[in-house]
Amino acid sequence: MKQWEVVIGIETHAQLSTQSKIFSGSPTAFGAVPNVQANAVDIALPGVLPVLNRAAVECAIRFGLAVDAEIAPRSVFARKNYFYPDLPKGYQISQYELPVVIGGRLAIQVAETEKVVHLTRAHLEEDAGKSLHEELGPQFRGKSGIDLNRAGTPLLEIVSEPDMRSAAEAVAYARALHALVRWIGICDGNMQEGSFRCDANVSVRPRGRTAFGTRREIKNLNSFRFMQQAIDYEVQWQIATLEEGGHIEQATVLFDPLSGETRAMRSKEDAHDYRYFPDPDLLPLVIDQPWIDRVRLQMPVLPAAKRDQLVSDYGLSAYDARILTASLDSARYYEAVVAAAGSANAKLCANWVMVDLAARLNREDYDIGQSPVSAQQLGGLIARIGDGTISNSLAKKVFDALWNGEGESADEIIARQGLQQITDQDALETLIDEVVSANPAMVTEYRAGKEKAFNALIGQAMKATRGKANPQRISELLRRKLTSTS
Repeated sequence: MKQWEVVIGIETHAQLSTQSKIFSGSPTAFGAVPNVQANAVDIALPGVLPVLNRAAVECAIRFGLAVDAEIAPRSVFARKNYFYPDLPKGYQISQYELPVVIGGRLAIQVAETEKVVHLTRAHLEEDAGKSLHEELGPQFRGKSGIDLNRAGTPLLEIVSEPDMRSAAEAVAYARALHALVRWIGICDGNMQEGSFRCDANVSVRPRGRTAFGTRREIKNLNSFRFMQQAIDYEVQWQIATLEEGGHIEQATVLFDPLSGETRAMRSKEDAHDYRYFPDPDLLPLVIDQPWIDRVRLQMPVLPAAKRDQLVSDYGLSAYDARILTASLDSARYYEAVVAAAGSANAKLCANWVMVDLAARLNREDYDIGQSPVSAQQLGGLIARIGDGTISNSLAKKVFDALWNGEGESADEIIARQGLQQITDQDALETLIDEVVSANPAMVTEYRAGKEKAFNALIGQAMKATRGKANPQRISELLRRKLTSTS
């Protein structure tokens, strides 16, 4: 493996979050009954003409701005000609020589290393329909059906340069791109529904050689885990083939999750096989600077800028900021928690969002936007930890109650369950006296130098208060007591 270098480029199809298709008024909602969302344009009846969806163009502009790319002032739609049963026109409307987005860059993080992956282009195109096989049911055994609901759905195809050198880098790129298109609101990123699909072009070459090896394209990777497995297998297969004296043929391959292997589907087509030519039914797409400026004003703060903002405004580490900006929803949730808890508790808020809340969301398979505990509720709870009303351990009980809908606020639950910390100095000192008197053996062990005995005494004190005392305050008073009477 050391003498081989892996070269990977990724082509991604992001379904754009528009209400209607790219060249017709048909809806794009997922899950509809087959063929109810396909009109005369989508099924290519004679005489129909496409009309470009302005919202799809603005999605492309947003993406171009987000990756610091050039927005082409003039781009052209082309016909990509091929035959497939779910392609009713016999061609796909796409962009070839003159795409709408040119260049760009995306920073990725692999372990502790940051790398920039350069983009070649991003172009608008329409999706094809879908062939149905097993989904038809037993009465249609041995037959296939065609669902044209997806035909004409707007896509942005994003093409990277072959800058990645491992499956880990490819997955990091796909994750970063997935997060970005969701962050800027142009794609919902639902991989199970096909809204975000990746094709990986993989080749290997002897280390030190500049010429690329022959690539094979792994099609339709719809999960990051499958991408990792597919690329790892493909790399090992290509290296083994070359080391055994074989040669790699350019091909399109599919990944089988059950076997963990890739298998060839067809020889890889080149651009000339599709006979691209400008679509005569569509005028060139012209985007002027005022249009770009209007879209720019609607853009959210981008992830890198938001990370810097969290570090400067709240004193968070770069690591914490990166975790909290994994999605726009996560960043907004965190900032709302801080607004409710107070900026003095910003680090504590970060810990609760990244650890306690994240663990519960993962366990229940929820997205942060589905959290039963609102940002305002969590912020209210953290405020009570910060001002000493409750301990961190008791706060977990309050959090559970909020999660289960047992109260509207932390204050309500704390009051109802009597969870306020004991802060009265005289009461705590009396408690310490009782614990010392009741546990002479532990006191003797501590004075003999056994620190574990001291921790055991703290445990006895906390047990006596049912966890309502501040452990740090208990520790201070207990050590003072044992020192003064030794």
